[in-house]
Amino acid sequence: EMAEPIQQLTRNNNPQERQTVPFTLIQRKEKLGDLLYEKRQYGKAKWACIKMKEKQYEQSICLGFMKLMRYICEQNSSGLYLGITIPIVTIVHTNESQSEMTQSVTVAYYLPEVLQDEPPHPFDSDIIIEEWPSTIVYSR
Repeated sequence: EMAEPIQQLTRNNNPQERQTVPFTLIQRKEKLGDLLYEKRQYGKAKWACIKMKEKQYEQSICLGFMKLMRYICEQNSSGLYLGITIPIVTIVHTNESQSEMTQSVTVAYYLPEVLQDEPPHPFDSDIIIEEWPSTIVYSR
């Protein structure tokens, strides 16, 4: 089932073709030359997202990622390979009291800059295009 997306990714697997999600570095904390964390601001942007709820957290991430890869590798309204952006984001959801994790996760792919204004529509109805607001992230 994943043979074609993997072949497409392999054909287009030049590191220089990977686009990182743009951000502004606000703060960088190091200790003895090792990076502890960065505080980053990400701007408002469109993401292709899929919410999964399998029995195991890892299954949800893998299945969500495979569905996004099919979208990236031609199963979209443009019929084209969209290109890889990094990172692919996984959001773990918690219950209402935020006291424990649920089985539900969201896997998200940042749409490349050239597609931000008019993202291709996914053929998979489980994938939705969302516009995320500007946010502050701590990264290690």
